[in-house]
Order: sequence, then C-alpha cells, then structure tokens
Amino acid sequence: MGGLDSKVVAITGASSGIGAATALELAARGAAVVLGARRTGRLDSVAGRIRAEGGRAEMLEVDVTRRADLEQLVALAVNRFGRLNVLVSNAGVARTAPVADLDTSDWDLMIDVNLRGVLHGIAAALPVFRSQGHGHFVTTVSTSGLKIVPTQAVYAGTKNAVRTLLEALRQESTDGVLRTTSISPGFVRTELADYIEDPGQREQARQAFAALGISPDAVARAIAFAIEQPDDVEIGDMTIRPARQG
Repeated sequence: MGGLDSKVVAITGASSGIGAATALELAARGAAVVLGARRTGRLDSVAGRIRAEGGRAEMLEVDVTRRADLEQLVALAVNRFGRLNVLVSNAGVARTAPVADLDTSDWDLMIDVNLRGVLHGIAAALPVFRSQGHGHFVTTVSTSGLKIVPTQAVYAGTKNAVRTLLEALRQESTDGVLRTTSISPGFVRTELADYIEDPGQREQARQAFAALGISPDAVARAIAFAIEQPDDVEIGDMTIRPARQG
C-alpha cells in the first residue's frame, strides 16, 4: 500500500500529459483514481495500465464545459468508492494571439474550459466535500499567469482568474473542511503546443518545450506531495518549472 491508499481522486484532462502522469503517479501511491477526459480511447489506455499494475481506476467521458459531466464524474467516484477526497482540475486549452486579432471564438473556448470548467468542478464536488467534512481542490494553473507576455493575454487571464478564485475559496473555507492548491507548471513536455493555430508560434513553442520542458511526471509528483500532506496542512500555491526557464 502506498501513501495515498485512503484517497479517492478524480482527475479531469486525464487522457494525456500532466493529467495522465498524475493518474499513474497517484495510483502507484495507492489512491483510487476516477479519470475524466474527452478522448476515451486514450483514457481507456491509461485506466488499463493502472489496473494492469494493480491499481484502482474508473473512467468516464468528460467535457468540462458541460456541468453535468462533472456531476457525473463526482457521482462515479462516490458510487464506486464511497467518497471523493480530491478533485484535480487539470483540463485546459491554450490559444495564443495578440488581443488585436480579436479571435473571440478562441477567447470563448479558453474561458469555457480553463475557467468555467474549474467552476463546474467546484460546483459538483463542493457539496460532497461539505457533507463528508473534508475535501481538496487541486487545480493546474500556469506560469503564464506569473510572467505576462504578449499573445497570451486571454490564456494568462483565465489562469489568473482561477488562481484568484481558489484563493477566495480558501479564505471562505478556513473551518478546516476544504484545502485548495494551485499548481503552476512552466514548460512541460505535453501536447499543449500542438493546438496553437499559428504555424510560426506553434513551431516556436514546440522548440521551447523540447529544449526546456520537464517531464509531466515532475508535476505529478508535486501534486502527490500536496495531496499527501496531513489534513491540517495546506500547500496553497506551487510553481514547477525547468531550472533553466527564464
């Protein structure tokens, strides 16, 4: 049994990158994981690997822009394992462009996934956490919200909105029932750059990720560290980035 054998953890965006690495890391430490993502083929592969290694995993097709999907993910955890200890809100999208390009459809997408998706998770899990008397929200944010650069205004804005949201929720919840943790990764070797539409910016991002990026496993270990703390200890905000990142 590992250090998390009493924990039940739901993870969004769990089909690849940081989400998949987190699922594997937490399951290896003994947690039961409930995985949500849109790409069910990849999700099934992650869940299958966990089960093959002796872990406990359930999965569900989840689009975080649909509130009902988050409610179903939380319900799956409770119905299958009797509780939900942690919700890791990891699903996210990045679109880069100058604000003057007025890519309003991309703005809407980032707001819906990166911000509204987190709110949907909170709305689904908070009543369960309150009724249990304990719960932990862990959310993937970004160093893009710490170092503001051109072309990332809306993306960074959504990430900073989430950071603000979690800090306010923390201050509203000092009765010891809830813990909140914001994880801010820097360059991590994930597929995030693949979805940048501008070819030049996409290639530049890919080169930066390849040259500087750390493994998603590093972020997964940080998430595990935050979750493993005693119930009276809260890791509020963590920044995980390559040592050579400027």
